[in-house]
This record gives sequence, C-alpha cells and structure tokens, in this order.
Amino acid sequence: MTTPAPHATDSPHPAALLKRRWPTVLAVAVVALNVLASGSQGVADAVGGFAQTLPLLPLIYLVVNQIGKPQATWPVLGAGTVVVFALPFQDAVAPSTVLVALALAVLAWGAVRGTPHGRATFGVQAGGALVFCGLALAGLAVDPDLGRHLLAAGWFFHGVWDFVHLRLDKVVSRTFAEWCGVIDVLVAVQLLFLV
Repeated sequence: MTTPAPHATDSPHPAALLKRRWPTVLAVAVVALNVLASGSQGVADAVGGFAQTLPLLPLIYLVVNQIGKPQATWPVLGAGTVVVFALPFQDAVAPSTVLVALALAVLAWGAVRGTPHGRATFGVQAGGALVFCGLALAGLAVDPDLGRHLLAAGWFFHGVWDFVHLRLDKVVSRTFAEWCGVIDVLVAVQLLFLV
C-alpha cells in the first residue's frame, strides 16, 4: 500500500517552518526590539546610531572572506557587536571610525597576504566595504534628514548584498546572509519612516 502524496494545499507544520526560517524570525524580533527600545528617539540620534553600525556589515564579510570559513561568520558578528556596543562608553573615538579603520586593515591584509577565495572575490568584498563605509560616513557628515536617506539606501543595498550572497552561497554562512538581509531591509524601512 502506498501513501498518498501530500496535497499542494498542505502547509508545513509551524515548528518545521520556524526551524527552516529561524534567521528571518530572529531578524524580525531584533528589529522589533530595537524599535521598542528606541521609542521616541530623534532623527539625528537614530541616524547617528545606524551610521555607527553600518560599517560593521561589510567588515564581517571582509573578515570572514579572509578567514576563508563561512562557519566563522556568527563568531565574527559577535566580536563586531561587542565593539559597536562597547565603544560608545568611551569618548575618544567613534565606533564607525574604528570599524572603518579595521576594514582598511583587513583590506591591506588581503592585498599583502592574499585571500582564500581569490582576487576577484576579494575585490568584490573590498568594493562593497568602500561603498557601505562611504555611505555610513556620508550619512554622519550631512544634515540628519539627508543622512537618514543615505543610510536607508546603504542598509537596503546591504540587504540586497546579503540576499545575493545567500543565493550564491558565498563568503558568509547562509543563516547569517538571511538574517542580515532581513534586518537590513527592515532597518532601511525604519529609517525612511522616522519623523
């Protein structure tokens, strides 16, 4: 006796869906918590916070690319998050400055030492780092209202960057690419709707 094939209308069990899409669920939860925590934060403060964090995204790609192991993605994110959230407790240097300096150091490391994925992949990651770090710094340098639009573009296009890497299964772990892509797009929307 054979088992009947599942109907096209059968949907997966919610637990199975959650198991498969946990990066998306986690990303939505992180952004929702951030929205609740930021409350009635002004445009200038929000722009400053998101601009300080944006350089972390391409830095993760650069570092993981240089390590050559996608499974290092989440630990690298953890270390980067500590840097982003610990640095504001001192007044000497802005987190974005440290992240941009680290990105430049990793770029130099790749140029001198070489890279496990080849020059072409390294060049793409380097170009991404320059564009996203440039948008973060530009967002800080201009009027906050213009800055939020520049940052929204940076966060949105980094989300596209993540989804391309997810599709190609390159450089970072697939779970990270999905998680980061969802967060990036939601942050871009959040920036556009700041009043």
